[in-house]
Formats: sequence, structure tokens, C-alpha cells
Amino acid sequence: MYLSVVVTILNEVENIRPLIDRIHAALRGYDYEIVYVDDGSTDGSVKLLKSLIDPRLVVVELRKNYGQSLALMAGIDVARGDFIATLDGDLQNDPSDIPAMLQLLEREDWDLVVGERINRQDGAVLRKLPSRIANWIIRNLSGVQLRDYGCALKVFRAEIARDLGIYGELHRFISVLASLEGARITQIPVKHHARQFGQSKYGLGRTFKVVSDLLLMLFLKKYLQKPMHLFAQAGLALFAIGALINVYLLGLKIMGQDIWGKPILILGALLVLAGIQLVTVGIIVEVLMRTYYESQDKKPYKVREIKRFGEVELPERPVRVARLRPSSTEEGSA
Repeated sequence: MYLSVVVTILNEVENIRPLIDRIHAALRGYDYEIVYVDDGSTDGSVKLLKSLIDPRLVVVELRKNYGQSLALMAGIDVARGDFIATLDGDLQNDPSDIPAMLQLLEREDWDLVVGERINRQDGAVLRKLPSRIANWIIRNLSGVQLRDYGCALKVFRAEIARDLGIYGELHRFISVLASLEGARITQIPVKHHARQFGQSKYGLGRTFKVVSDLLLMLFLKKYLQKPMHLFAQAGLALFAIGALINVYLLGLKIMGQDIWGKPILILGALLVLAGIQLVTVGIIVEVLMRTYYESQDKKPYKVREIKRFGEVELPERPVRVARLRPSSTEEGSA
């Protein structure tokens, strides 16, 4: 299978048929499948999907609503393509952009091509402004230089997509997760349409989730393999400040002054205890990190390829997908 198109939906019954038709029109001549993941819809989306007679359609019905991240992971796990494209099921992403993204992925040897919504058809206050602020924060803190992190239209090499580990609400940080896997990422302008049917599942309430997930991303990117550096530095700094305060108070006590009940005494004691606790947590997390890698025989590095005397040696899971072309039969019929 050349390409798998993964679509996650929640109550998008009116958008299903039009989107499938657009995907078929955009990918005529390609060897592909469409993986629809229903994340607990209650509007008849699953019934409609199961009623469609389409040999390219794969329907994944989750038992309940798990959230977009886990639904996306389920679709990627089921996908059989050497390349995987993801898009929302609300008709705002345009499947006609996928061929150009595929060509860029193969021609210039990228691992992930991300869409950038140049003319975004969303509300300025509730959607565009918070998105721009979030994009600026993520870009500056993560070091992954993209202009639009929220576009659901992406095309991956399959081995990169399957290694992402999209837990919780981390679908917003797919590009950062891919960067952690050593992926080469680029972004191109794509079309964006206004929602015609159904209601948006996004709102201002996701702001706090984005901030908390961003903190996790920063830890994974900078300190996953060296957590002691984060906790020990903060712990030693607090311990040093607390120790200086206590030495100062000790000097006052020796000079005969009463230090009991002073707020600074409580502050000094708290800082010393907090410093000790942070260093202790750092040691525990360091041990957990080593257990994580060694118990599962994981490596803290990713190998793209190994060359010996003109030959390429691949790990157990291929690190590079052979460049494929659209099926000759469908290419001829197109």
C-alpha cells in the first residue's frame, strides 16, 4: 500500500460522503486506502460509514470518546501505507493538497510535510488570535521552526508516524514529537475552507491544555535523557538560597538578636527542604529513565541508515521507506 489517509471524526455525519468523494478525486491514480476512525460519535456517523460500499474504506470504531490524540494513534496503527496522510473530517482541509505534499516528501527526502493554512477560514477572535499566540510560544520554546502547528493536514513516512507516541492531547504537538524522533520537517501552504456542516470541537477551553502539554514537550525535548540536569539545577539553586538565608539568620542569632517568628526563617527552611526534594526527585526520575530504556531494550538514539561498503544495513524496523510510485494499473486508468 502506497498511502493511507487517516481521518478522525466525532459527530461529522454530514461531512463523511463529501470528504470521501474529494479524497477519491484528489488521489486518482494512486494506490491508497482511507482509514476513518470514529471517536465515539452519537449522530449516526458509524452507521453511515458501515453502509458505504467502498473497497478503499477502512472503518475503525472506538468503544467510546478517547480524544483526538488516541483516535489518531488508532488510525496510524491500523494504516498499511508506506506513507500516512492525516486530516480532519470537517471538510476544512483539502485533500487536493496531498499529492503535492507527497511529491515534496519523496523528491527532497523529508520525513514529514506539514500544511500551513495561509488563508484560514476561522473566527479571528476565538480561533486565529489564540492560534497565533500559541504558534509563537511553541516556535520559540520548542525550537521547531514552523509557522502553523495546528494544521491537521500532514503527510509522514510511516515509520516516523508509528514512533510518535501521541498520548493525551499531544496531537497539537505532532511536529515537535516528530522532531524528537529525528524527523526532517518542512511546511508548505495549503488550502483551508470554512466549516459548512456540524460544529467545531475547538474553543478557548483548550488553552490551558496546550500550556500544560507544552511544558511536557519542553521536558521531553530537553531533559528526557538527562532529567537530573533539570531537577538538580533547580534544587541546588533553591538549597543554596535557603542555606544563605539560614547562615544570615545564624549570624543574627550569634549577635544576640531574636530570630524566632521571622518570615525569612520560614522561607529559608522551606527553600532548603524544597532543594533537597528536587534533587531527590531528579535521582528517582533518572533511575526511571534508565529503566524505561533498558527494560525494553530501547536505544536513546535513532538510526536513519548505516552504510558499509556501498550496502545499506537496516534495523529491525525499516528506517527508510523505498520510494514507490502510483500503481501502474490505476495510473493508466487515470
